Amino acid sequence: METLDRPPSAEMEPGPSAATDRDRARKRLQDRRDFGSHAFAYLVINAFVIGVWAVTGAGYFWPAWVLAGWGIGLVLHGWETFVRRPITEADVDRELGSHRR
Repeated sequence: METLDRPPSAEMEPGPSAATDRDRARKRLQDRRDFGSHAFAYLVINAFVIGVWAVTGAGYFWPAWVLAGWGIGLVLHGWETFVRRPITEADVDRELGSHRR
């Protein structure tokens, strides 16, 4: 028996919490995919730069500057993607509790 105050499909729809969990999961997956693209670009382009260095005389290893500079960016991207975690309600509650003492 259907109720008049909501459509029958309302029971099948996820609530706001499920939608936000899904959005967060989608963002984590996208972040991982973006990091993979970043790492692949780092490898391909730096291999090309090292190849240019080797073909042009292989003197002073100037590609180290490119590798190091971009490598720092890649490490920070990896940190943001795999290590850093979002602030949760439990974190906020714990912070509020520590200031009430």
